[in-house]
Amino acid sequence: MIFGRKSFPAAVEAFETAVRARDADAAERAFGRLTDTVGRARDAELHAAGPRLASFLGEVPPGPRATVAVLVGACVERGADPVACAPAVFAGARDAFERAADFCASWKEAGRGELPSHEGEALEEADFERIGFEPVTAWQSLPRFEMACVAMLNSPAVRRTAPGRVELRDAVARVAELSDEPFQCLVYALAVLDDEPFVAIDRATGAGFALRASGIGDNFQLHTLLADVLIGGGHLPGTAPSPEAVAMCRDRPGQTSTTGSFNLVGADGEWIWNEGSPADVPVVDGVRLVVLDPPPYERSWSAGRFFPGMTGELVLERVLAAEESRALLAQVAQPGR
Repeated sequence: MIFGRKSFPAAVEAFETAVRARDADAAERAFGRLTDTVGRARDAELHAAGPRLASFLGEVPPGPRATVAVLVGACVERGADPVACAPAVFAGARDAFERAADFCASWKEAGRGELPSHEGEALEEADFERIGFEPVTAWQSLPRFEMACVAMLNSPAVRRTAPGRVELRDAVARVAELSDEPFQCLVYALAVLDDEPFVAIDRATGAGFALRASGIGDNFQLHTLLADVLIGGGHLPGTAPSPEAVAMCRDRPGQTSTTGSFNLVGADGEWIWNEGSPADVPVVDGVRLVVLDPPPYERSWSAGRFFPGMTGELVLERVLAAEESRALLAQVAQPGR
């Protein structure tokens, strides 16, 4: 197939040829055409380009590698196969976070004080020589790799099957520890649960419910969906969230104001903060157990999805028998703070 010199497919082909040939000048020119033409690419072109770019992402020089990963993420968001693209993006991100950990350690050892911004403020030419080009570049690339990885993790198939998630999570945790930078979007995306069993028990009535959750990014979203399923479904008294708030927590774009219906408590008696993620909910007898108490004060927030590209689901599977609820509730500590 013949493409015009300024088409996106032609830019992808030229960039791959130059990268595989290790022709730095040609790769730089093709990279410029790649970024210039991606905005005009048709969906079919992006579908083909995502896996192709991912196939040689590890060979791309460190400077543009994270930007190419973002381009792969853009292709996935327009319909490219995320399962085919994710392993290379995760591997590139893991390498960047591991090298960035070296950068953080070297920076602190040199007594340079607060870490520089990812945009390069406070970096000096001497840092590239003293610490090394690749660790410095890796530090600068982390926000772009975070963006690319989240694009992959929007896919349930990637979250369930793609290799490299555990290793990437560990690498991110190491940099977060060294830098005091939370990388919250990536940490939360890596922690998203799918087909995860939950049990909710209303402490006041003793009623218990077996549920299954997928694709829920934070506990604001979990709280809203719990209120919809249990109050909106007629199982518990109270005021249910609006249909708009529920839809926005599932798959509708946007956010809208809602008010909390419960105080969420773990089996350890500690509050489960809305600002956390469902993975924070402690496990009891193989399921994550959340106790529902009355809210101690009114809390309102903007209901919606923490990850706008991720569909959230919370399904009620069955109402627990009274003896099941009592047995679980007996293992729950009194609420703390």
